[in-house]
Amino acid sequence: MGMTMTQKILAAHAGLDSVEAGQLIEAKLDVVMANDITGPMAVPVFRQMADKVFDKDKVILVPDHFTPNKDIKSAENSKSIREFAKEQGLTHYYEVGQMGIEHAILPEKGITVAGECIIGADSHTCTYGALGAFSTGVGTTDIATGMATGELWFKVPSAIKFVLTGKPGPYVSGKDIIIHIIGRIGVDGALYKSMEFVGDGIASLTMDDRFTMANMAIEAGAKNGIFLVDEKAEEYMKEHSDKEYKIYEADADADYDAVVEVDLAKVRPTVAFPHLPGNAKTIDEIEAMEPIKIDQVVIGSCTNGRMEDMRRAAAVLKGRKVHPDVRVMVIPATQKIYKQCIKEGLVDIFIDAGCAFNTPSCGPCMGGHMGVLAAGEKCVSTTNRNFVGRMGHVDSLIYLASPEVAAASAIAGCIANPEKVGDR
Repeated sequence: MGMTMTQKILAAHAGLDSVEAGQLIEAKLDVVMANDITGPMAVPVFRQMADKVFDKDKVILVPDHFTPNKDIKSAENSKSIREFAKEQGLTHYYEVGQMGIEHAILPEKGITVAGECIIGADSHTCTYGALGAFSTGVGTTDIATGMATGELWFKVPSAIKFVLTGKPGPYVSGKDIIIHIIGRIGVDGALYKSMEFVGDGIASLTMDDRFTMANMAIEAGAKNGIFLVDEKAEEYMKEHSDKEYKIYEADADADYDAVVEVDLAKVRPTVAFPHLPGNAKTIDEIEAMEPIKIDQVVIGSCTNGRMEDMRRAAAVLKGRKVHPDVRVMVIPATQKIYKQCIKEGLVDIFIDAGCAFNTPSCGPCMGGHMGVLAAGEKCVSTTNRNFVGRMGHVDSLIYLASPEVAAASAIAGCIANPEKVGDR
């Protein structure tokens, strides 16, 4: 029996000719990453195992969740990994002023490429599958083990093949597509499986679309998400990285638990209602309801804080004003994106519309800062989770959407169709 893309990568990193679903293997790691929440917990465990990290170029620390530090505890956490990074001489440590949200800055800096085996102490580490890498989130003990040894045990996942065809219509992006998919299969529809995206429809997706989709594979319970590498992905890696990469394609006889076909032309702007990312409703269904008035909009995060997301939101907001009852936070994912927003005049568009334009940070995504919700408030957010209490009070409500739907909703004061706000 042949192997999937993920199985081939894991076999190569385990030094094996082949692996199969359910098999336990020990694989060598190319990247080990932690942040300001998980890093401080991993460091004490690491010190019980080793004095030095296995490779100072492959252990990455990015304080991004509560930075700039919002209180004493977050300051102490950042201090602990800052001192650890300096002590270990880590090549890659990015903080305020040069930082970015971890899952945006690693590809941008060329740290992650196709064919690699990557772990991160953050569930959305699956983002790097957009580049054809195996990447997955793990716990802090596993991160400590990875930092010390450069290896980790894995159970080889089975896979679901998603065959993408067609071309998405106007105002439909990777966020709409992945919410549509999770809505179809459920939040546990890919539990401990690899979500493998193939098909000629991939060519119509930008790299930012793919990062968004791979990022939310975990929201379907997946071990990882991974895209077939095409010319567009290779161009991205050549532009951003000098690392060698290796492309793995699934065998023709690879075994899949299921095959799901997705005609991108039929996907509509889609919103995930509280309190699950799989509670998907199309904009057409929403327009048939009573208007859902909102209090806040967040445009940013590791899911939708990239340059294309900023441009899409700005195109909707240009020349318009945010509804007087709505607060809007725009948070570019990295300093490079922040500067590009200035260069292209997007910052003026956002501020003139009535938005707050903030420094790169995870911020409000998990109720950290820069936009925590009060009881009863409703937020349209381009983030990845809308669980109870995720962005603040347990009685607040989060609606996950694309940057364009979020921007249109900010103007309308309720969840709105970007097709009816203005042309792209």
